[in-house]
Amino acid sequence: LLDVEDPKNTYNVADFVRDGRNVVDDILSRNKLPVIAGGTFLYIDALLGKVSTPKVPPNETLREHLETLTTDKLFKMLIDSDPARAESIDRANKRRLIRALEIGEALGTVPPTVTHELYDSLTLGISISKEELRENISKRLTDRIERGMLEEVQNLYKNGLSYERMEALGLEYRYIAEFLQNKITRDVMLAQIETKSMQYAKRQMTWLKRNKSIVWISPSDLTETLKTITDFKEEK
Repeated sequence: LLDVEDPKNTYNVADFVRDGRNVVDDILSRNKLPVIAGGTFLYIDALLGKVSTPKVPPNETLREHLETLTTDKLFKMLIDSDPARAESIDRANKRRLIRALEIGEALGTVPPTVTHELYDSLTLGISISKEELRENISKRLTDRIERGMLEEVQNLYKNGLSYERMEALGLEYRYIAEFLQNKITRDVMLAQIETKSMQYAKRQMTWLKRNKSIVWISPSDLTETLKTITDFKEEK
């Protein structure tokens, strides 16, 4: 699912579930083992059938109003209306905040309704220290910048992707867009991306800790990891 959608278009959890299941089913039909890496765990749970995806149509009037508010205000509104969803959401992602409030307006809360699981799945969590995690985030950011991420964003803008749209695409795009508009310095851009990425990683860990079926693995112990996967496949 790389390069499956024009960045000018929105891509929600229902789109991901539809496209993801097509890919998973194709891989299974060839007797191969699909590996789902993430990411946004709500999307993965929805893909596997662990949670339902609410079919709430866009409310353009509500969206227009919410677009005028800051992310801080939107997040506070979500805390008041749906604290469970607020706990797991990216509080800096305006698009997701608005969608959560839109669903809440229609249904009361973003429903975590458990449905039937479509696949037998093994969930592996990578167990590393906070220090290692921060180091990995810093290294990943340096690598992406050196490999041309600034140029990528510049080209997206030249090809018609607005800076406003970049705000909704993720942490890196949000702060690179601000840098390219001379709103912040390069050092501030890098510091903001690293800090916000670490905060997002902490929220991911909060989500993962709720799942008692996760098998936690060490990235240095490949032998044990492969054994865990082999045992899972043989049981199925």
